[in-house]
Amino acid sequence: MILVTGGAGFIGANFVLDWLALQDEPVVNLDVLTYAGNLENLASVWNDPRHLFVKGSIADHDLVEELLRFHRPRAILNFAAESHVDRSIYGPEEFIQTNIVGTFRLLEATRGFLAAQNEAFRAGFRFLHVSTDEVYGSLAPTEAAFSEQRKYEPNSPYSASKAASDHLVRAYHHTYGLPVLTTNCSNNYGPYHFPEKLIPLVIHNALSGKQIPIYGDGMQVRDWLFVKDHCSAIRRVLENGKVGETYNVGGRNELTNLSVVNTLCEILDELRPLPDAASYQSQIAFVRDRPGHDRRYAIDADKIERDLDWRPSETFETGIRKTVQWYLANEAWVKNVTSGSYRQWIDRQYR
Repeated sequence: MILVTGGAGFIGANFVLDWLALQDEPVVNLDVLTYAGNLENLASVWNDPRHLFVKGSIADHDLVEELLRFHRPRAILNFAAESHVDRSIYGPEEFIQTNIVGTFRLLEATRGFLAAQNEAFRAGFRFLHVSTDEVYGSLAPTEAAFSEQRKYEPNSPYSASKAASDHLVRAYHHTYGLPVLTTNCSNNYGPYHFPEKLIPLVIHNALSGKQIPIYGDGMQVRDWLFVKDHCSAIRRVLENGKVGETYNVGGRNELTNLSVVNTLCEILDELRPLPDAASYQSQIAFVRDRPGHDRRYAIDADKIERDLDWRPSETFETGIRKTVQWYLANEAWVKNVTSGSYRQWIDRQYR
């Protein structure tokens, strides 16, 4: 059995769904169900006896301790995090509590659990911490992509909190011998993505006839990774990764935000054309840039490709089309997650 934290969120839910589709090993899924944690993401496995959902926080040491003692998982995969940069700018304390304090308490509970196990169990156990490329800061236009040796230079409360959690994971390995693995990924996209992030926001606003907001000049560059490819990389790291090591996971798809938005509009023009044959690009609106907006991220994925023989299966062209098709086929899901509180956030953020 494995324990997945944050398994009702975007990446965590995709991981749980893929895990249960590919093998029989059960999953205990711990999620506190914030606005981005959605049980509808798990509807297809809700009655699966291999999936046990527990509502709770990684910061609840007693709960985590009880789950570990009762289920004795062979691995913990920590997806639980506050992850939206914009929200961290307006309300950083939640990011400190979840990403730093929560990770600390999860590590402490794990350390206590392993101390009570025999040597053979400890040797096979893994704690896999899922992190982000944003901990590395911002790249110049011609600068080499982020490698695992890149120094940390976080520029937002979100990335600073994730950097702190990464350091805690590293420290628990070197100080206490905890068998940890860390992954730092580039921007994910795909099914079940909460529509506050760029790609699902564009799709949702385009179909709703609303403005499609683009920060600043839209020339910020990101490396895009299809979420299913990210999940396959995590499985590979869990299976074959070297204890104590960090693996960067990227899609090798560097694109400007404006290019991504234009591509989405073109696909929507084809798959869901407007009645007057106009383009969704007419809805694009440039808005004031967010504070401290990093200009470019890019992942050097040589290490995971070389050492673990992993590569993404999707190009951006194939992955983005699958993503648009999923949102068009699941408009009820989008309607249900875009609640009143979501609309209030969007109105405030892009006013």
